[in-house]
Amino acid sequence: MSLNGDALRESYTAVDGDDSEAAPLLPNGSGRTRAKGASFASSVFNLMNAIMGSGILGLAYAMANTGIVGFSLLLALVSVLATYSIHLLLKLCDETGINTYEDLGRRALQKPGKYLVAVTIIVQNIGAMSSYLFILKSELPAAIETFMGPNQTGAWYEDGRLLLILITVAVVLPLSLLTKIGFLGYTSSLAFFFMLYFTVVIVVKKWAIPCPLPHNATTLIEASQVSNSSDSECTPKLFVISSESVYAIPTMAFSFLCHTAILPIYCELERPSKTRMQNVTNVSLGLSVLIYFISALFGYLTFYDKVNSELLQGYAYLQRDIMVMVVRLAILLSVLLTVPLIQFPARKALILMFFEGRPFSWFIHIVTTLGILGVVLTMAIFVPDIRNVFGVVGSTTSSSLMFIFPSIFYLKIISQSFRTFESIAAILLMIFGITMGIVSMSFIIYVSVQGY
Repeated sequence: MSLNGDALRESYTAVDGDDSEAAPLLPNGSGRTRAKGASFASSVFNLMNAIMGSGILGLAYAMANTGIVGFSLLLALVSVLATYSIHLLLKLCDETGINTYEDLGRRALQKPGKYLVAVTIIVQNIGAMSSYLFILKSELPAAIETFMGPNQTGAWYEDGRLLLILITVAVVLPLSLLTKIGFLGYTSSLAFFFMLYFTVVIVVKKWAIPCPLPHNATTLIEASQVSNSSDSECTPKLFVISSESVYAIPTMAFSFLCHTAILPIYCELERPSKTRMQNVTNVSLGLSVLIYFISALFGYLTFYDKVNSELLQGYAYLQRDIMVMVVRLAILLSVLLTVPLIQFPARKALILMFFEGRPFSWFIHIVTTLGILGVVLTMAIFVPDIRNVFGVVGSTTSSSLMFIFPSIFYLKIISQSFRTFESIAAILLMIFGITMGIVSMSFIIYVSVQGY
């Protein structure tokens, strides 16, 4: 999941503390002038930009623990359900004229519904920021060592936690304290192209890394991941069921979440109509599925069951490779500048919950910023594996925003009878979201406890 400039503007407006309903889409003949909207292609790009994010780094690990066919089936299932839940949101928007997720929550469940959605978005964004900072923690030492040379063993910059604290204080915090950071929305667009380049590198470098890895690779990758490698472990598996399989669907849910950006993109679409926006959604999700599948497949076929939960770490074997160096720096740069962008709507929602209606205060602004970054930094430092972020956030807030809330809102606002096809489908989607969340979270807790 990532957040582009459109999503940022939507989140900023949606939690602005105004209890009035959001302005509806301007109907034809309303007498009001509507600015020329975004083209179909531009809307597709904006939505893909909102979809693509750090989740791409965990999909190869999901494939390694579900198998190629198992992963393909789950990926298709999640993408189809995500498309249908977006269909429900678009129908709600057309029916009510509401164009923000939070206000849909208020319309369906009164004021508590608005706060419920706001809290969910806050937790979701905190999880996303944690995943980005985790990438900085794991990749920044290797990136610095690449340029400093291998003879600096024991140097201070090899401590990822120390580097993460320094970078957060020196770069992330000052950018996060800005009251207007719309210019950082452009970095999200750059991040999208970096993900495309990352996918190309994965495909190209599949033939540059041998399997099994040579013995000296243990100096670059953890020994537990490469020890006892054999030719039999270099055979792709079609189906896999293990304790790690439980992370697959939550990771996919985390990766496909774009629902808070759907309605504002719809409002900005040229000649907006539900059918036209649904086509934008279908194209965006289809292309995202293709990119996700290619990156996961070739990442898995490179490392097989030794694939890392954060895929980029595995390419330490090609430490001095120019393409790998460039993609590592590109992702680190996009991650570094995207964290303040994602923090912005989270802070706005937090202020809405506790200080709604108050005039702007630098004290509140600074305290909430420090509080959010403190939680995010603590999670990034002490969470041992990025799969935990994907698993926990994906099974709770992502499943709520993607599956549960659209279904409940539709049933509360529009549905007149639970016997219609649309209502039955919404009920099934809600049941799937709740079941997936409970089962995934239960198994994640069980696996974590067993690990200790």
